[in-house]
Amino acid sequence: MILNTLKKQGVLALLAGGFFCNGTVAQQELIVDLSEKIAPIQPTMYGIFFEDINFAADGGLYAELVKNRSFEFELPMMGWKEPNSDRHSFNNNSGIAAPVKYMNDSGNENFCRVTVKDASGYEMINEGFRGMGIKEGDTYNLSLEAKKFTGDITKIIVQLLDENGKVIGETSVVPESSEWKTYDGKLVATSTAEKAQLKITFEGTGEIDLDMISLFPQDTWKGRKNGLRKDLVQLLDDLNPGFLRFPGGCIVEGRTLAQRYQWKKTVGPVEERPSLINRWNTEFAHRLAPDYFQSFGLGFFEYFQLSEDMGAEPLPILSCGIACQFNTGELVPMEDLDPYVQDALDLIEFANGSTETPWGKVREDMGHPETFNMKYIGVGNEQWGPEYMERYKVFNAAIKEKYPDIIIVSGSGPFPDGDYFEYGMKELKKIGAEIIDEHYYKSPEWFKENATRYDSYDRNGPKIFAGEYAAQSVAIASPDNKNNWDTALAEAAFMTGLERNAEVVHLTSYAPLMAHAEGWQWTPDLIWFNNLKAYGTPNYYVQKLFSTNSGTDLFSVKENGEALTGQHDLYATAVTDSKTGEVIVKLVNTSGESQEINLNFIGSKISGKGEIVTLMKGDLTAENSFEAPQNIAPETEEIRIKGSKIRITLPAYSLNVVKILKK
Repeated sequence: MILNTLKKQGVLALLAGGFFCNGTVAQQELIVDLSEKIAPIQPTMYGIFFEDINFAADGGLYAELVKNRSFEFELPMMGWKEPNSDRHSFNNNSGIAAPVKYMNDSGNENFCRVTVKDASGYEMINEGFRGMGIKEGDTYNLSLEAKKFTGDITKIIVQLLDENGKVIGETSVVPESSEWKTYDGKLVATSTAEKAQLKITFEGTGEIDLDMISLFPQDTWKGRKNGLRKDLVQLLDDLNPGFLRFPGGCIVEGRTLAQRYQWKKTVGPVEERPSLINRWNTEFAHRLAPDYFQSFGLGFFEYFQLSEDMGAEPLPILSCGIACQFNTGELVPMEDLDPYVQDALDLIEFANGSTETPWGKVREDMGHPETFNMKYIGVGNEQWGPEYMERYKVFNAAIKEKYPDIIIVSGSGPFPDGDYFEYGMKELKKIGAEIIDEHYYKSPEWFKENATRYDSYDRNGPKIFAGEYAAQSVAIASPDNKNNWDTALAEAAFMTGLERNAEVVHLTSYAPLMAHAEGWQWTPDLIWFNNLKAYGTPNYYVQKLFSTNSGTDLFSVKENGEALTGQHDLYATAVTDSKTGEVIVKLVNTSGESQEINLNFIGSKISGKGEIVTLMKGDLTAENSFEAPQNIAPETEEIRIKGSKIRITLPAYSLNVVKILKK
């Protein structure tokens, strides 16, 4: 255990009474006053911000393994290979696949017409999302739509291939109809592969049309068919999030208004949801991803369902009629804003309306007649300037007129200071905004220096949503940023300031949330994954320690009558939890030296036992990895106390959570 190790090193001592085992005396006296509650800690204090960046949805959380399953990418055969087709060899007349465009009432506009001239030679292979993660012994559900066109293709054989081309799973279907029909099969993997591929071959010759070729693991989150990747959702659920903000982020805005996220196109039957280019696919020259699209298999219904699964408040963010101002900044004219506003009103009906309403009926048809009880809605993401305020006011008036109890989240722009920020805050305060979303991507030094940021905010003004933040080890948007212990520790120091100001700060979330090890565009990120594994960064464990120990009520912890906000490189906050009866004190030491403190509890008696959870690393450049996912992770030790004082030595570069039951 970590405390035993540290005791042997002479770094940490925990004793009730007047002396440490090494005879030293505490240098700082901290008074934890349990006599007067300062403010409630909102259940939404610590939550999750999800955006489809870094292949976080398709190729990540959404467990579909086939890329471009319905041939809807701008290059319809992207993701598909024909290693021995007519297209590549004049000496091989085995066959060819060609996209065919057709129009129907759904968003699925393309299918693939396969011409098989010599069934023994023609094959088509899907490469997956940087490969497919396949686990030995697991079962995978195949689904495809097919229609016989000419000739007589008697069988479609579907195989999983490992990195060496060895078959590790196989099934087949028999196409029967000259009309569209869905065929299903199951493949059981005989070995594990991180970068498997899906191979399709045929028996017989002729022409056959294919669409919606899909492969999902059976073992998904909550066992839902065609659902979410289980290990990734588990990491999210373990954070005990108070809310889930979705779908972004700049993904909401789009580079142009035509490419904005439109929630109505992400509900209803999955096969009818139109695909859309992902706005991050070529945003950064250092990480181009031209094959990055959105299938919307993970759409608004699934986001609401995931929120419900985790006990988190859903917090959807909608376009305000302004495309990303870092790209085109395209504006919808004010006279054309009504459809955007109606989208917001219809979303509230979709989430909260009875099944007698049009959008409540859509929710019921998707299998959820009960309402989602949505309380929050966000208008705009990182917009700024008079154009945003003009449009926001229209949304605000319309939503409040029809749904006065819905809490509207507004935005202060992309930066935590400067002209955009000052203007936005001033104007939003004028109209009585309820919650203002602030974003900050800054250096670790900035985070430590700004632990007092909200100390001077008006307690009677708008509440704050720290909606996107992450310490940048190099610079914002740099591909060289690291999720190292330096950034995580600085965030811990800053988060004590968020918690100490629970009167003002009601919601907080780190961003971005996830990154595929081979598909990322932006760093740093909270969770990293490949096709088989996932791990939490040191930043993840900081978030988890705060979110799972948030408490219900804020109390003061002071040295010489002042909050600990960086004096001696120490930061602290104290809460109680009315559900567990615990007192929880979070202590951050950003110094390179261990520090001795004396915790003195007044105003209420504490019991004789508790525990301390410590997250620490002597090397600020240290990180977690696939090879060492627990390199930096919390460790817990029980403690026993006599009286009302605890003497403790905080290790260098450490976050410590002390939990004690009240008598």
